[in-house]
Amino acid sequence: MASPRRLAADAPLLLRRGFRLERITLGWNVVGIVVLTIAAVTARSVALAGFGLDSLIEIGASTVVLWELSGTGEARQRRAMRLIGIAFVVLAIYIAVQSSIVLATAYHPEPSPLGIVWTALTAAVMFALAAGKTRIGAALANPVLVTEGRVTLVDGLLAVSVLVGLTLNATVSAWWADPLAGFVIVFYGLREGWASWHQ
Repeated sequence: MASPRRLAADAPLLLRRGFRLERITLGWNVVGIVVLTIAAVTARSVALAGFGLDSLIEIGASTVVLWELSGTGEARQRRAMRLIGIAFVVLAIYIAVQSSIVLATAYHPEPSPLGIVWTALTAAVMFALAAGKTRIGAALANPVLVTEGRVTLVDGLLAVSVLVGLTLNATVSAWWADPLAGFVIVFYGLREGWASWHQ
């Protein structure tokens, strides 16, 4: 375990790395909104459209963390944690509604090679970013960065869920796989939202 003096010396470097991870997350999700819009319209896919909304939520969470990292103070941290908690809950509610509608209407999207490639890449990128944010947040003793790392993890899990659904739909016409997998993310999102709000 690093000594307080060593931690103080490393803090500026760690803070720069935290900023870099958040900016990468922002950039990836901004590009993702464009890619997902094209893929969703082409395939008429509710899941891809929903994943685009998730990208908007992730952009909001990253913006909150960049704001928090630029200042100090317990009140500011608490406000940032609550905003991230709200983002988790909004994401969970949206996915629950989306998954329920898709199941109830038996909606069958077209196969989406672009969606499959993008969600596979996004899952890999988000898992790497989540690990980095968690590690740096722990080293800085910054609960906001650690919590936003969990938001990024949820984004990666959702990418896997959408990827599985898109792949099963494209290969065996299993249109129902994506909305069912979405309910796993609903549970995780609500749990993390509750934890963030009450920290």
